[in-house]
Amino acid sequence: MISYSIDQLLVKGKEAIHQDVIVKGWVRSFRSNRFIALNDGSTINNIQVVVDFENFDEETLDQISVAAAIKVTGVVVESQGKGQDIEIQAKSIKIYGGVNSDDLQGTILQPKRHTLEFLREQAHLRFRTNTFAAIMRVRHALMFAIHQYYNDKGFFYVNTPIVTGSDAEGAGEMFCVTNFDFDNLPKTEDGKVDFSQDFFSKKTNLTVSGQLEAEAAAMGLGKVYTFGPTFRAENSNTSRHLAEFWMIEPEVAFNDLDDNMDLAEDFMKYVIQYALDNCKDDLAFLNDRYEKEQSQKPKDQRSDLGLIERLEYVLNNKFVRLTYTEAIDILKDSKPNKKGKFKYSIDGWGADLQSEHERYLVEKHFKSPVILFDYPAEIKAFYMRLNEDGKTVRAMDVLFPGIGEIIGGSQREERLDVLRKKMEEFNVDQEELWWYLDTRKFGTVPHSGFGLGLERLVLFVTGMTNIRDVIPFPRTPKSAEF
Repeated sequence: MISYSIDQLLVKGKEAIHQDVIVKGWVRSFRSNRFIALNDGSTINNIQVVVDFENFDEETLDQISVAAAIKVTGVVVESQGKGQDIEIQAKSIKIYGGVNSDDLQGTILQPKRHTLEFLREQAHLRFRTNTFAAIMRVRHALMFAIHQYYNDKGFFYVNTPIVTGSDAEGAGEMFCVTNFDFDNLPKTEDGKVDFSQDFFSKKTNLTVSGQLEAEAAAMGLGKVYTFGPTFRAENSNTSRHLAEFWMIEPEVAFNDLDDNMDLAEDFMKYVIQYALDNCKDDLAFLNDRYEKEQSQKPKDQRSDLGLIERLEYVLNNKFVRLTYTEAIDILKDSKPNKKGKFKYSIDGWGADLQSEHERYLVEKHFKSPVILFDYPAEIKAFYMRLNEDGKTVRAMDVLFPGIGEIIGGSQREERLDVLRKKMEEFNVDQEELWWYLDTRKFGTVPHSGFGLGLERLVLFVTGMTNIRDVIPFPRTPKSAEF
């Protein structure tokens, strides 16, 4: 007798009729003490199990309740109900774990609609809901596609350190890593904490980016990418921020900014196409959810595109490329800016673009994904290559509908003298990053890379609006539960 996942059995469909099979899962519903909707997490779809009263004792039937875990042995038959080709006629049922109806009260496992906020409060149980299980399966597919894309393109996967002594972004919002006893901190003569006595003999932090180390790896391996957890101690309780998140960061020797933009566009189209090809049922469910959510919004706040239409919109349009300067001119002359509709008005060159500006360019002006490049040097990081005009750098941001910036990257500054000068201007400790400067001393080359936050990608593909709903266990200010 063959044991199937529910996904495998449903794919087999009518070919499995008359076969004796075993399926295991959790009860989603038990109607009329006869029809069990069973789900094992392999698919958003349930298999119906039909129970014949005469074959089961009352004690067994009493234990079959919502959320109970069971093993069903039975025969596959053609379904008499709508919306399903097959069902299982149960011959025996084993109860792995029953559920007390009193314990079920107040949990998200009750068969009714729950808010996303309530689901977050019970993150250990939300994997059992249709919405969150669909998101997690899509997240998995995207992660697999990312690795497959870079492997097939000849990139090498490099594990950059999580514990670091450098701040790649220069923002200073980092979590300190220490082995100190906080009740007995060693101090220097001037009363400061003496980190020379700590585990690493220096102040260390959780990384905000693996980019600098990836640059070093690319100088010997040519094409590399990192994919791992990153951390930011930004005290921000918004729908767009997490303290712990996952980043994908490719770095390529000999690539200039144009090559970098080509890579970003090709990469994004590949992973989105992979999700559409391999997550059809989950995306159809999420698309229905997205449309219901949009219908409840005021007309002027609704999206013109459905979720799947939005994904196809990215696939079917070539990304428009324009300079920051050109974008500023467009935004400055736009109706929303002239009529004061933007929350942050655009007065002139040098403004740091907000999500509302990015979405206007994508959704209203160009009606296409956009790559902005050549930003003012003052608003970008020290490692970005300075242009000949002396005031802009070879930075790039990829902008998507509904979300704004999804990728940020640049051609890196490979000239040692220019990099030293920029580090001075940005107050970056050159002694701390001596090894980074070394990569410019020994066979320096033009090179480029970018960063994509995995959660930002999952947000876009699933149509969710809060980043806490696309990661298994969110870490946010004052919250490290589960």
